[in-house]
Amino acid sequence: MEMSDRYCQGARVDVSSVSTSMATDPMTEEILRDDLRFYFMSPCEKYKTRRQLPWKLAVQILKIFMITLQLILFGLNNQLVVSYKEENLMAFKSLFLKDYSGVDEDDYSIAVYTKQSVYDSLHYVIDQYSQLGNLSVGPVSYAEENETFLPLIICKKSYKKGSVEPSEEAYDIDAELETVCLSLDPESTKTWRMNTSFFELDFYRLVDIEITFALKGINLQTVRSHELPDCYTFFVTILFDNSCHSGKVKLTLDFDAASCVCRNWKISGTAQKSTHYLLIFDGFVIVVCLISAVLCTRSIILAVRLLQRFSSFCLENYNQKVCEDDQREFLNGWYILVIISDVLAIIGSILKMEIQAKSMTNYDVCSIFLGTSTLMVWVGVIRYLAYFEKYNVLILTMRAALPKVLRFCCCAGMIYLGYTFCGWIVLGPYHEKFEGLSRVAECLFSLVNGDDMFPTFAEFKQKNTMVWLFSRAYLYSFISLFIYMVLSLFIALITDAYETIKGYQTTGFPMTEVQRFLMVQKEGFPLQGQEGVGTECGEAESIHPSVMLCCCKRVPKDDTIILIS
Repeated sequence: MEMSDRYCQGARVDVSSVSTSMATDPMTEEILRDDLRFYFMSPCEKYKTRRQLPWKLAVQILKIFMITLQLILFGLNNQLVVSYKEENLMAFKSLFLKDYSGVDEDDYSIAVYTKQSVYDSLHYVIDQYSQLGNLSVGPVSYAEENETFLPLIICKKSYKKGSVEPSEEAYDIDAELETVCLSLDPESTKTWRMNTSFFELDFYRLVDIEITFALKGINLQTVRSHELPDCYTFFVTILFDNSCHSGKVKLTLDFDAASCVCRNWKISGTAQKSTHYLLIFDGFVIVVCLISAVLCTRSIILAVRLLQRFSSFCLENYNQKVCEDDQREFLNGWYILVIISDVLAIIGSILKMEIQAKSMTNYDVCSIFLGTSTLMVWVGVIRYLAYFEKYNVLILTMRAALPKVLRFCCCAGMIYLGYTFCGWIVLGPYHEKFEGLSRVAECLFSLVNGDDMFPTFAEFKQKNTMVWLFSRAYLYSFISLFIYMVLSLFIALITDAYETIKGYQTTGFPMTEVQRFLMVQKEGFPLQGQEGVGTECGEAESIHPSVMLCCCKRVPKDDTIILIS
């Protein structure tokens, strides 16, 4: 084993130490060699050699077309849903938030600063809810459950009662929170002013007020697309946030939308037929993906068996172990990528069918599965372009540069994380782009790409001279280090790999041991005049051909040793 490992590393062979090989069956060796040649052929070469139809290629082409069409259809439908929800959210904000301007302020909708404004906004929500049927221009109404209207619930959360005497600066607050709720149905909202005690607010201990209610609506846009209409239940939440007790109460309106099957609807048969056709199409996509996954799994199993045959042949006849680099030649990463994309496409198609049948509403999960599978399918197209030498530069460059790039990114990432934590803790209180760890990382990544540099410098608040000076040193050092050094080295690694590949395309790629084995003819292994084999191999002329599998250095024409990681 140790001698075999040294051979794989390119060690010089001591001819006298190599045992005489066992007698081999020429027919068995030629059959194995033919099977290996056939395995490494392109689909067109396989067809020319054995007239084997390229089933996997045909299935992949069909799958690309079907998955892309499925994604487009789902995307168009998803756009209707997104626009419907966004416009409803804007309509609800305009309906229930007093003096809403149509534009949110930061991460909240609107802010109020006086007690009267809080009372007015709170009363406005209840009044608007009670008159919803006369106000809204859309098909929105109160939600029902078991033929009963779902109530509007108001909950106020406060610190337990204490005493505050601002004149003497004496505060006695119990930090434990208590929540009191009031439930109002659409009819009782008209007489809500009778609950005067509930609406008396102690602002010094008030944390927040949360108003929740449910509305139902129907999305009629899908009818124009010959699909069934979507019925929704909107669970609306309006939050009066006073947790900071800074004199600013922030109002935020948001909702969760749940889709359901519309009851008692009547519509022409076109939409229902279209839905059935889409379900059949999605089922056909699942079948094609299953066939693709089965064919690729079969190819992987055949490759493993072929590797086992080759390894057994070398061990039994020549007492040699196949190198790890050659073992990896049998593992086709494209097949693994195709299988993963097939699994994601099948799951996404099932979710899409559930959405189409109005059994579920989670468009986001379905979008992730369908989008990722489509991405992988189109990336897999590069595999077929790799059969053409001029189109193969990208794959070869990525394969050669990836290990070095990953190692380099690990080292640079440590420095990047250090700057991220430092910027967050020091500059966060003085700049909005550094308020959170994720925002700091995004800001620094933008700076590395030369985006938004001057505003980042200019927006620093000069309240603290020491922090302002630190921010300059921090930004200048980060930009100089990452743009002028790290990024340049990153590009240099990729450029170096590209130049290496371009050189190989001119002088010839180093040959693997499997390729040398496949070049052997019945009369013997071509030791002399073989491209990619240097004088090291010439010293082993007396060795049997298959002993050469793991003993030759990969030496190009200029006798320079090339180490391929």
